[in-house]
Amino acid sequence: MFKPLIIIAVVALSQATIADNLYRYKNEAGGTVVDWQVPVEFIAKGYEILDGNGTVVEIVPRQLTVEEMNDLDLVAKVKQDAVAEKQRLAEWDRQLLLRYSTVDDIEAAHQRALCELKIRLSILTSNQRSLKARLESYLARVAEAERRGREAGDADLNSIAAIRREIETNAKAISERRLQSDAVTASFQQDKERFAQIQDVVLLRRSLSRGGSGPKSR
Repeated sequence: MFKPLIIIAVVALSQATIADNLYRYKNEAGGTVVDWQVPVEFIAKGYEILDGNGTVVEIVPRQLTVEEMNDLDLVAKVKQDAVAEKQRLAEWDRQLLLRYSTVDDIEAAHQRALCELKIRLSILTSNQRSLKARLESYLARVAEAERRGREAGDADLNSIAAIRREIETNAKAISERRLQSDAVTASFQQDKERFAQIQDVVLLRRSLSRGGSGPKSR
């Protein structure tokens, strides 16, 4: 998974000049930058306004072209999307700060979730083996009956059909659990990266409030 470089640009400021908000934007390399202001050349790309806790308080969307500005429906949609994204990020940040204290806490929760999924997958896999063993048993009975010149019983044929349906359903469940495991890992990775960004903003503000300076990168 590609993980963008997060650069914390620290400007040497005195206590008296520290603003209430910070700004997060993308630089020319695609890295995420947090600073006390957005350079003019990056304003048109859009940016986020953060409070002292690193929570998004406003999203400024990218600058629209003249042609796009004439499309009133598009202008309204861009504004609505910005509000919706702000609410999504704010709720995401709130949940992260409510549940975790460190990135290690998130990784621990990740491992617990994976462990639970592995247990469920193990149960499904065991059931699949049992179903296949039962199917083989019924098929052997039918084959034996045919060798003796008898027709297979309806009960056996119905059982074979039912077990095959169970095997198919169980196979889908196994596949879904494996996909779920990948999705859980991706989700927790996003949580870790987001939480790290929030922590970086808080540390940056604390550093500058004590008169610290110098670049900090992740």
